[in-house]
Amino acid sequence: MNDTLTSDVTGRRVEVNGEHATVRFSGIVPPVAGLWLGVEWDNPERGKHDGSHEGTVYFKCRHPTGGSFIRPNKVNFGVDFLTAIKNRYVLEDEPEEEEKEQTVIIGNKPVETIGFDSVVKQQSQLSKLQEVSLRNCAVNGAGDKRGIAQACPNIRSIDLSKNLLSSWDDVIAIADQLKHLEVLNLSENKLRFPSGLPSPTGTFSMLKVLVLNRTGVTWAEVLRCASGWPVLEKLYLESNNIIISERPADVLQTVKLLDLSSNQLIDENQLFLIAYLPRLEQLILSDIGISSLHFPDAGIGCKTAMFPSLQYLVLNDNQISQWSFINELDKLQSLHALSCARNPLTEEGSKDAQTTRQFIIAKIGQLRTLNKCVIQPEERRGAELDYRKAFGNEWKKAGGHQDPDKDRPNEEFLAAHPRYQSLCLSSYTCARPGLQGFPLGQFPLEYGAPEDGELKTPQPFLLRNELLTLIKYPNQLGQRVIEKQLPESMTVQKVKGFLSRLLKVSVSELLLSYESPKMPGREIELENDQQSLQFYSIENGDCLLVRW
Repeated sequence: MNDTLTSDVTGRRVEVNGEHATVRFSGIVPPVAGLWLGVEWDNPERGKHDGSHEGTVYFKCRHPTGGSFIRPNKVNFGVDFLTAIKNRYVLEDEPEEEEKEQTVIIGNKPVETIGFDSVVKQQSQLSKLQEVSLRNCAVNGAGDKRGIAQACPNIRSIDLSKNLLSSWDDVIAIADQLKHLEVLNLSENKLRFPSGLPSPTGTFSMLKVLVLNRTGVTWAEVLRCASGWPVLEKLYLESNNIIISERPADVLQTVKLLDLSSNQLIDENQLFLIAYLPRLEQLILSDIGISSLHFPDAGIGCKTAMFPSLQYLVLNDNQISQWSFINELDKLQSLHALSCARNPLTEEGSKDAQTTRQFIIAKIGQLRTLNKCVIQPEERRGAELDYRKAFGNEWKKAGGHQDPDKDRPNEEFLAAHPRYQSLCLSSYTCARPGLQGFPLGQFPLEYGAPEDGELKTPQPFLLRNELLTLIKYPNQLGQRVIEKQLPESMTVQKVKGFLSRLLKVSVSELLLSYESPKMPGREIELENDQQSLQFYSIENGDCLLVRW
């Protein structure tokens, strides 16, 4: 670029050797002659000062080393949208042809043209574009008015991340020419958002997905612009230092997915401000530093009116260390999927990781998927039975009793284990797919209150304390039954290996299940070869059924 610049250069986004910055100053910096640009880098480690030189403040930076002075000819101010489109897409896969002269009639006069076929081919190619990626293509604005609408009117999805767009007005100028636009990614553009009027009506009338990660947008600016997004379904706001300062009033009412990840200033009270978005199904709260949660409108065992449609909640990389947080999640009416990896409570690699998973499943009754792993009916049954046993002695000490008329656990126990009483009901129905002939939603668990024999103090580890002794072959004549001693820590896969050698049958042909005298008429399939017999809550006295 020449050393002569217009006065509107301040505030523009630029690129220098792959690094992005914002122009904060244009002018003379004595004693060195010539024109300089003062820029504030996106990466503050790239700069050398805070906008001052020899005691004079030329501009201000948020970081003491965020600024630099650069000659204009070293700076890339970018290209307009249509130029970027042509650079990226036009004839990129077409072989070059020799240009031919053609004669066309314009205003009754013959005019000779060169490359006319090429121009027609380019226009045809652009008009077919529906999905466009211009990531890191130095796009700085719309360019000529109506040029985009004429050249590529059918675009439905655009990735404009990491470009040189300076303001929301630049975005409007592009989107206003794309009447079919449904998906727009503006991540890593440092945008100035309007402080006054919202987006023009109709500009984003078809927009369903908007990505504003690392754009510097505030919550107030989101709400101010949101009236122009009448059908928006997915909104991504990661890494913007957002503070949720007010309730959405008549905006964002169609949003189904909201991503607030890596906004470290958000707490539970701010989340309550978005708790009544009527269609919000997915909420992503990874890495926001949250450690506590309490729904004030719902008591023990009750459901909250907040987040009425929320089905999928992501809480990865937070500071959750208390079981009380998990207890609160059971109050959500529609929660079916939860991700909570890399929290102090759920550290991967811990020797108690499997127990933690079981306890989470037992504490959130309607959960179907945990950390992207589907919860099978057998896993839920095992988790709830183990949870019921693990805290049985504590329940009795708190006033629990097998006789319903005497069952009065104190408030402290109920607060710590709000689902425990429901797990002790004599008949409990889990809304999961049918198993072994039971229809959908009619999976009877029939746990009942824990019996004294189940709550004996664990003995020191001895192999004989873990042995299961009955194995039955129901498809053999005479219902052959043998007794073999198997440790409950043995995996289903190893049991199959043992039986394969014993019976001279291929492992792949063996099908295992078990029945318990506590559940007459029920048969539970052992379908996960990697789980232990203990995982399925198989006890001494149960029968292991083997078919091939």
